[in-house]
Amino acid sequence: QVQLVESGGGLVQPGGSLRLSCAASRSINVMGWYRQAPGQERELVATMTTGGTTNYADFVKGRFTISRDNAKNTVYLQMNSLQPEDTAVYYCNVRGILTTAWGKGTLVTVSS
Repeated sequence: QVQLVESGGGLVQPGGSLRLSCAASRSINVMGWYRQAPGQERELVATMTTGGTTNYADFVKGRFTISRDNAKNTVYLQMNSLQPEDTAVYYCNVRGILTTAWGKGTLVTVSS
């Protein structure tokens, strides 16, 4: 099993920035972020492989950047130009061979 520790959510004004972090207990190939807004299904935000291949949802391109520190088994999500519609619980997700795990989620609220 893989344990995940997320941090970095909070309240931010429209146009502001936040950085999310997710540390895994061991190395794993794909690390990424999903989000779930109230009343909506969980959706992909961004993923990144150990080798650096990224995948972004269309709605975050140009605003969010995913990165990772393989030595620390940590993935980051830098979120800029946040808008109220970005308000959601953001979940860390990791996937490897025969393994997948979800974090508990961190709430991001974008409001004035």
